[in-house]
Amino acid sequence: MKLSGAKILIESLKKEGVEVIFGYPGGSVLPIFDVLYDNPIKFILTRHEQGAAHAADGYARATGKAGVCLATSGPGATNLVTGIATAYMDSIPVVAITGQVKTHLIGNDAFQEADVTGVTRPITKHNFLVKDVRELAQTIKNAFHLAQSGRPGPVLIDLPVDVTMAETEFHHPKEPDLRGYRPTISGHPGQIKKAARLILQSKRPIIYAGGGVIISGASQELKKLADKASIPVTTTLLGLGCFPQTHKLSLGMLGMHGTAYANHAIMESDLIIAVGARFDDRVTGRLDAFAPEAKIIHIDIDPSAISKNVEVDIPIVGDARNILSQLNKIVKPVQTKKWLERIDGWKKKSPLSYKKDDKLRPQYVVEQIYELTKGEAIICTEVGQNQMWAAQFYQYTKERTYISSGGLGTMGYGFPAAIGAQVGKPDSIVFDIAGDGSFQMNIQELATAVANKLPVKVAILNNCYLGMVRQWQELFYKKRYSFTCLANPDFVKVAQAYGARGIRVEKKKDVTPALKQALSVKDAPVVLDFIVEKEENVFPMVPAGEAINRMIGGMA
Repeated sequence: MKLSGAKILIESLKKEGVEVIFGYPGGSVLPIFDVLYDNPIKFILTRHEQGAAHAADGYARATGKAGVCLATSGPGATNLVTGIATAYMDSIPVVAITGQVKTHLIGNDAFQEADVTGVTRPITKHNFLVKDVRELAQTIKNAFHLAQSGRPGPVLIDLPVDVTMAETEFHHPKEPDLRGYRPTISGHPGQIKKAARLILQSKRPIIYAGGGVIISGASQELKKLADKASIPVTTTLLGLGCFPQTHKLSLGMLGMHGTAYANHAIMESDLIIAVGARFDDRVTGRLDAFAPEAKIIHIDIDPSAISKNVEVDIPIVGDARNILSQLNKIVKPVQTKKWLERIDGWKKKSPLSYKKDDKLRPQYVVEQIYELTKGEAIICTEVGQNQMWAAQFYQYTKERTYISSGGLGTMGYGFPAAIGAQVGKPDSIVFDIAGDGSFQMNIQELATAVANKLPVKVAILNNCYLGMVRQWQELFYKKRYSFTCLANPDFVKVAQAYGARGIRVEKKKDVTPALKQALSVKDAPVVLDFIVEKEENVFPMVPAGEAINRMIGGMA
């Protein structure tokens, strides 16, 4: 029996296990939406295509499955671009489906035409323009395989409207057809043996774990390695949760706003075991000063990431879980007692701290969210100070519980990502720890959360500034606050206008009662507007261009 391209698309998505699509309709995708009208796949109508892309991303990070978003041609497709770039920078499996003008109109500047495959080529793992309905089913199989295998990433499928209306016989392909695409999964045994020997010889080893540990599901193997060899662990921003921060070997996050003890430890180490991390500039600081005495073992599934920023001594290409599993079979305990004692000294001397007084400080809000959720919530963040306080003062013990835009640093990411996470994990408590600036970038998604009865909690750390930019202006531009002061709306009234719950908190003593009230709401989003100290800063902080052990400390 022949099916239309639109029906083939939806049937293929069902075969790939897709349960939900985030998106927004438009002219060139009407045939697809007509099929969705009476189809079991859940469709979440966002209020902006950027919200759809971020929601698909948040869904993917929370569940480990590919997120799917759908938009029309032209402006619908280009509105996805920021979300696609966010997923690309953080290696998140997203399949973006866009409508396109009829095939014979492509290149003619037709109404709502955009060269979306050209636009997104630098920010997708791969993209497809399907011009023949007979190629559609195989293209979808290929797209999902690409998005989820190797180093994951977003894949875009551009569908001309006449292709979705054309008919052909539907045969679901059993396998992808991607000649030459064979990601290395198993690490080289010889390299793994070399790594084990180097670990045994080390006196001051440190494990530097990134988001790749979470992507590969390697958390248990990482913990086993740390415990067996008695090696301390520091994580990147996107690695938070891959190693329990309550563990005695945890150093928390390193880098520009990492813990002082993590930064000192990696700078004085003699061996760095990097797993699923890419040595980005926020971690390394000044490259020529980074870890001068350390040899480096680098485990990563993407060979192009190895020695890209920092030269390594033992590269091991492959899946982190497979490699750590093999390494754990042969690694031996390391004599690190003196090293751990030294690190404990740094922990006592320079703990994460802030001024404890009667003022409402943002760090206190994050700590109370941790206490009341017992560390079990999924924490999404916007970008800026709120993101760093959420990283510093909430203790992450499980993978896929910290969801944030790392590489691109996308303001407006957190709230739609929280919607996606809540859809993917309906039984979980989901918080968006937000800045008043970031939240307003996709505030319209309150309508999405209300319409779908999603109990996402938004904790706005409201300082009436673009906080992180203001902090840089304070520290490096003589407090010349150029266009960083915000005239905010009444967020409680805005929430109520959308049909959500709104709570304003101005005093420290009211934080816990307000959070308890928000947590009791199970069928609607809650916006908590915390009026925090206006010029609170994120510390420690490594100034741009400095070595990461040269931190600005202190308290605001």
